[in-house]
Amino acid sequence: MAADRLNGKRVAILATDGVEEVELTEPRKALDAAGARTSLVSPQRERIKAWQHDHWGSEILVDVPLEQARADDYDALLLPGGVINPDKLRMDERAVRFVKAFFQAGKPVAAICHGPWMLVEADVVRGRTVTSWPSLHTDLRNAGADWVDREVVTDEGLVTSRKPDDIPAFNRKIIEEFAEGLHEGQRQTARRTSQSEAAAG
Repeated sequence: MAADRLNGKRVAILATDGVEEVELTEPRKALDAAGARTSLVSPQRERIKAWQHDHWGSEILVDVPLEQARADDYDALLLPGGVINPDKLRMDERAVRFVKAFFQAGKPVAAICHGPWMLVEADVVRGRTVTSWPSLHTDLRNAGADWVDREVVTDEGLVTSRKPDDIPAFNRKIIEEFAEGLHEGQRQTARRTSQSEAAAG
């Protein structure tokens, strides 16, 4: 991977306590190595406690508290998994709005394992092809997605993977998509969602 592929790109990593450690740290290392500037955004103000498979792992410093974060300040978004992490985040309206804003702006988004739960909550997967940890497939299909069982799936700037074993393929693809920048497909998804909400209201 070219060391300067993502020079000047700013990537937000949205996570909280219970994030699967390797799903945050390994993609972050790959992004940093490609020249990106990554920031951990969290509802926690100082640090989060990561999860390692079946026990608590390291503490990771928060760079930007969620209440101060703006999607406009970033070029792309990474959503790591871990069961606890997205389950907490999807209950936080600020986190959901933050995710939705990336789609409204057409910016690339990547989610792995249980991370796509946030895509369901933000209602941004209608008509999109995605993958995830297998237990999420019904949630994603009910939200309008075409769920497939593959190590990495790309759909117009949206990158998804299933599990930690997929991280090498996930990393290669997120660097490629983040380097490409804006994707009109992301905007169209957000637009369709807004129109259906308006019609329902």
